[in-house]
Amino acid sequence: MGHEEQDGLSPADHPAATNVTVTDTGDATASSAGAAITGYQGTAPRGENTTRAPVRVSRTGTAVATSGGIANSGYIGSLTVRPTPREPAPWPHQVGVLPPTARALQQRPSADSLRQAFEDPRSAISTQVLTGLGGVGKTQLAAEYARAAWRDTRPEHGLDVLVWVAAGSRQSILDAYAQAGAELCRADPVDPEAAAKTFLAWLEPKPRSRVCRWLVVLDGLDDPEDLRGLRVPDHPFGRTVVTTRRRDAALAGGGSRTLEVGLFSAEEALSYLKASLAGYGRQESDRQLGALALDLGRLPLALAQAVAYLVDADETVADYRRLFTDRSVTLAETAPDVLPDDQSLPLAAAWSLSVERSDALQPAGLARPVLHLASLLDSSGIPQTVLTSKPALEYFRAQQVPGGAQPVPRVLFLEQDVLRALRVLHRLNLLDHSPRDPHLAVRVHQLVQRATRDTLRPNQLARTARAVADALTDVWPDVERDSALAAALRANAASLASRAEDPLCGSGGIHPVLLRLGDSLGRSGQVAAAADHCRRVTERAVQGLGSVHPDVLSVRHALAFWQGRSEGAVGAVRATEAVLADRVRTLGCDHPDTLTTRAVLVRWKGEAGNTAGAIQEAEAVLAARLRILGPGHPDTLETRQDLAQWRGEAGDVAGAVTAYAALVPDRNRALGEEHPDVLATRSNLAFWQGRAGDPSGAADTFAALLADYLRILGPRHPHTLSTRHNHARWRGAAGDPSGAADAFAGLLSDLLEILGADNLETLAARNNLAYWLGAAGDIEAAAVETETLLLDYLRVVGPDHPHTLTTRHNLARWQGELGDPQGAVTAYESLLRDRVRVQGPEHPATLLTRRNLARWKGEAGDPVAAASALTAVLADQVRVLGADHPDIGTTREYLTSWTSRGWLVNGGPDDHGDADARND
Repeated sequence: MGHEEQDGLSPADHPAATNVTVTDTGDATASSAGAAITGYQGTAPRGENTTRAPVRVSRTGTAVATSGGIANSGYIGSLTVRPTPREPAPWPHQVGVLPPTARALQQRPSADSLRQAFEDPRSAISTQVLTGLGGVGKTQLAAEYARAAWRDTRPEHGLDVLVWVAAGSRQSILDAYAQAGAELCRADPVDPEAAAKTFLAWLEPKPRSRVCRWLVVLDGLDDPEDLRGLRVPDHPFGRTVVTTRRRDAALAGGGSRTLEVGLFSAEEALSYLKASLAGYGRQESDRQLGALALDLGRLPLALAQAVAYLVDADETVADYRRLFTDRSVTLAETAPDVLPDDQSLPLAAAWSLSVERSDALQPAGLARPVLHLASLLDSSGIPQTVLTSKPALEYFRAQQVPGGAQPVPRVLFLEQDVLRALRVLHRLNLLDHSPRDPHLAVRVHQLVQRATRDTLRPNQLARTARAVADALTDVWPDVERDSALAAALRANAASLASRAEDPLCGSGGIHPVLLRLGDSLGRSGQVAAAADHCRRVTERAVQGLGSVHPDVLSVRHALAFWQGRSEGAVGAVRATEAVLADRVRTLGCDHPDTLTTRAVLVRWKGEAGNTAGAIQEAEAVLAARLRILGPGHPDTLETRQDLAQWRGEAGDVAGAVTAYAALVPDRNRALGEEHPDVLATRSNLAFWQGRAGDPSGAADTFAALLADYLRILGPRHPHTLSTRHNHARWRGAAGDPSGAADAFAGLLSDLLEILGADNLETLAARNNLAYWLGAAGDIEAAAVETETLLLDYLRVVGPDHPHTLTTRHNLARWQGELGDPQGAVTAYESLLRDRVRVQGPEHPATLLTRRNLARWKGEAGDPVAAASALTAVLADQVRVLGADHPDIGTTREYLTSWTSRGWLVNGGPDDHGDADARND
């Protein structure tokens, strides 16, 4: 105990001062001449009894002399009250209370790693630091290891002393050490600092001392600075376990090892949920439980609280999942009223102290707003450049640091400050920062994101969402040469759209990042996903802005385009015409957006079979763009390309080659020779070279073009993959079907990995692989692959998609080639009915189906019917396509053969409808 000085005098001024020892029995003994006291300290009256006097201190605070002398209730100069030291506790001995064992405790690999590192005789590890996100189960792992070691009866592994320390603050560590010092080595707990040092000294290895095997667990260390001067010493028979959310370098080194404790695996999460619910007599399907684990990010703490909520509220997993995914419900509202397993905090508050601490560290006030931005992005990986972009820095600078009555000046945060803030958040395990993987440099658990978003008021959420959208737009390159970066940006934009739809589609209009996301999805080959995204944005935006708001017209235009790519041209024509009418009415005929919609309508008219209408519309758009934009504008050059395309489709193949050859240098001058649009023009030129009767030249041109794509855009870019597709196709047409089949097999393997099995580009490669297998002589393999492909097309795009109809066309052909011409006739007849219904009677594909149906009627033994049908289809082809169209030459050959010879041996290849990959 300390003392107070009275009247400016020190205890040395009072020769009658007495030290008193308080015994375990409650007696106080004067340790030198004078009196035992219980009052405040001062000067003893002169002439009093100065003999040694045992004194009993009563519960009322009075000191009573138990024999001779005086019990003084006044004051004296100095008083030291100490309990009589008791003997050290016998071993085995435990100090502190371990947390209870969690229900349905899972045996995890990290537990094995913890145990093996200590037990390996070759290991020099004496301290293991368990670090990880709050809620991953670090405390339970440490407690289970401590229990197992405590129960271990092996002489070389068991424990003599176990000390469990709640390490949330320096004071709590001191108190626990002081208690251990008092119980194990007669330390005086009245002075915690001294008692703690006594305990730590007792832990130090000493020669020829009795062997003591001990384990000290420091649970929940909040700040490594709290261990300054209190580190547990290394000892050959001692072990230390530290659990912490921190990843500071100060925790590593010496004989320590850091063990990252991660989330449950999918199997562990499912096992935990099933066992926990079974303990309450509850059963749920594995599918629902697996989905719940995914919703909660397989975080053990979240799973435990979800089980408690389900039991308390008597709800099903499906009910809880609906509640959890409801964006109007906060994370706190999904927590149970009573927490399981003596948990101290609900999930919503599990990280709040760490967030506060991170925001206080340098650069002060930045960590929290960085976490705000990250909470709206993709939990699995955020490009670092998004968080260091100019819009992000402006957002950070706009945040006011809370202060006193005077406003605090805004801090001019710089890029390096953001990187420092990310490292702070990383050290406190609120996120993972891996700058060596710049496209996925920042990862944040989805529940940390949810808890962070819950702290944002609606106006804060709107400002934050707009800042994130601006940041994404700022770093998104105009030309997506880096496919990995593009994929990361798409994932982050999709996360933002799902979490902050209203601020991005509200009264301020549609943020450009939503349009950019749809465009990037489509250009990467994910055309169905692009259409779905544009449909969702359109539906939401129409509610708040109306159907003819300029931004809504832009997204309706995009929706029509990607619907056409994913569902077929007929519906795209109708949708694009509707957008065009609204744009003409609201923007006028000469507005650039109006002309853009007219240009897209050119494509869909052509692909719907109306090549004459496509040419007429393209000529009108070209005239308008020449007048308004001039001959060198990229949009004008794009229209020249469209016009060349449809003139070639109409039969003027030589004219298409000439037009593309003239367009290449013009686009080079306008855009640069490495621009994707220039490469696309070269691709189209190579295609029409092949259609003009030079397949070898087309194959060579595509080979050179492929080398440029690989150099400029890389091997995984969709346009590079499309060029490989076209190169293989023309290689086969040039007389190497086996080489084409091998090339398509290699391409298919890469497409499956990069784009996935259901991507339309992948399915198109399977179609062409089947065709060239058949052309190389393996007709049976071609038929089997085509039949399987048809089932996938039916599942992915439905029965009326042009690719589905083309696959049925090819399957009918292989059926005939395998010796069943009548089966081919039946299949073609069924296909023809559907093509007339879906694509119309004059679509080029419908006319080709009629031609091939006629051919197989002849093969089936009815040459008269074949000749009659070929005569009729030839007349329609000439009327619709023009007399010079390449398809008409093949029809004439068929007709001549069946008319003059009555039958056609190996009557030439059917049109197989191979899907040429187009680089838009």
